[in-house]
Amino acid sequence: MPSPNNTDFSPSSFILSGTPGLEVARFWLVFPLCSMYLVAIVGNGAVVFIVKTERSLHAPMYFFLCMLAAVDLALSTSTMPRMLSYLWFDWRKISFGDCLLQMFLIHSLSAVESTVLLVMAWDRYMAICHPLRHATILTNPMTAKIGLAAMARGVLFGLPLPLLILRLSFCGSNVLSHSYCLHQDIMNLACTSITANVVYGLTAILLVMGLDALLIALSYFMIIKAVLQLSSRKERVKAFSTCVAHLCVVLAFYMPLIGLSVVHRFGKGLTPLVQVVMGDIYLLMPPLLNPIVYGARTKQIRRRILRWILHH
Repeated sequence: MPSPNNTDFSPSSFILSGTPGLEVARFWLVFPLCSMYLVAIVGNGAVVFIVKTERSLHAPMYFFLCMLAAVDLALSTSTMPRMLSYLWFDWRKISFGDCLLQMFLIHSLSAVESTVLLVMAWDRYMAICHPLRHATILTNPMTAKIGLAAMARGVLFGLPLPLLILRLSFCGSNVLSHSYCLHQDIMNLACTSITANVVYGLTAILLVMGLDALLIALSYFMIIKAVLQLSSRKERVKAFSTCVAHLCVVLAFYMPLIGLSVVHRFGKGLTPLVQVVMGDIYLLMPPLLNPIVYGARTKQIRRRILRWILHH
C-alpha cells in the first residue's frame, strides 16, 4: 500500500510491464506471439465462416461453437495488438480510458466464453441423456436467445468493474504487472480502500466462472453415468467421443484461469515473470487451441477446410 502522504490522483495513463526479466529477448518473442495470434484469428475466423456458410452445420452444437469462436476472435483482437506493439515498438503507455475499456472487454468476454462452455456442456448432456427432447428444446430460435443471454450476462458481469475503478484514487506507481489491463491489477495500485472491488470481484468470479465450472462438472457426471449404462462398448465410446473436444476446450479455459487467480491471490513472493506468463497463457491458450481442437475433432469442419485447400 502506498504511503498515505502521497498525493492522490486519477492517472491519465498506465505503464504496461510486458515481460520483466526478458527485455533482451523481447524482440524475438514477437515472432511466436504473432504466429499464435495469426493462428487464432485465421482458425476462429474459419470456424465462424464455415458454420455460417455450411447449411449442414446449422444446428445448435455448431452455432454454440460459432459463438465460442466469435468470442475468441474478439478477445484476441482486444489484447494481442497491444501486446505486440509493446514487444516490437516499446509502446508501454496506455491511456486510462483505453485501459478501462480493455479491462471491461477482457472480463466480459471471459464471462461470455464461460457461459458458452456451460451451454455446450448442457447441449451434450441433452443430446446424450435426453436425445428425444434435445431437438424440440434446442431449436435455432432458442439457440439465438441463449447466445443473447450469454452476451447480456457477460456485459452485466463486466460493467461494474470500470465503475469500481473510477471511484478509486491512485498515488505513487502507475505501472501494471501485465502487458494488458486486468481489474485486480489496476485496483492494487490504488491508495484508497479497495474492499468493494475485492468483494465484487470475488463474488462475481464465484457466481459466474465458479458456478459455470460446477454445473459443467455436474453435466459430465450425468453424461458419464448415462454412458456407462449403455450396453455396447462401441456405443459408449461413440457417445463419449462427442464430448472429447469440449472437455479439452473446458480444460484449456479453466486451468489457466485457476492458475492466474491462485498466483494473484497467493503468489506475492513469486517473481513478476510468473504472473506475466500465467496471464499470457490465460489469454492466449483458449483462442489458439479452440479452433485446432474442434477442427481436428469435427468431421464436417475438417472436410470443409480440406476441400477449400484442395480447390486453392
